[in-house]
Amino acid sequence: MNIGDKIPEVLGIDQNGNEIKASDYRGRKIVLYSYPRANTPGCTAEACSLQQHKAELEAAGYAIIGVSKDKQESQKKFADNYSLDFPLIADTSTELLQQLGAWGEKVSCGRRTIGTLRTTYLVNEEGVIEKIFTPKEIKTKIHAEQILDYIKQ
Repeated sequence: MNIGDKIPEVLGIDQNGNEIKASDYRGRKIVLYSYPRANTPGCTAEACSLQQHKAELEAAGYAIIGVSKDKQESQKKFADNYSLDFPLIADTSTELLQQLGAWGEKVSCGRRTIGTLRTTYLVNEEGVIEKIFTPKEIKTKIHAEQILDYIKQ
């Protein structure tokens, strides 16, 4: 997906078994972020950064939604372990990740693999993407600050 595209209506099932839809957030902005795997160092740093700055993001009108290919049980454990109180979508089919353009080839330690590309989409009140943070731009430990800095521009 690109800036100006509308996110899919059905986003998926979260860690608590709730279906998450874009229309549930109509009138609110969304930080929709994809991450490779729950309970790994980078993904944990990113999620904790967002959780720590959740009140500031909400004050700016944003809700947070995470998505990875992890199973619902893994997402639940991740949320419980780090007190994450926002939806974590279990996209085991990678359908949403593929629709977003957050699934593809990546290189790690010289190895080429196919998987989740760490990406963040800032979505407006109508469900339209206004900003995309690409994998190379995202600094996991301070990602919420990166988003807040962008919002304040």
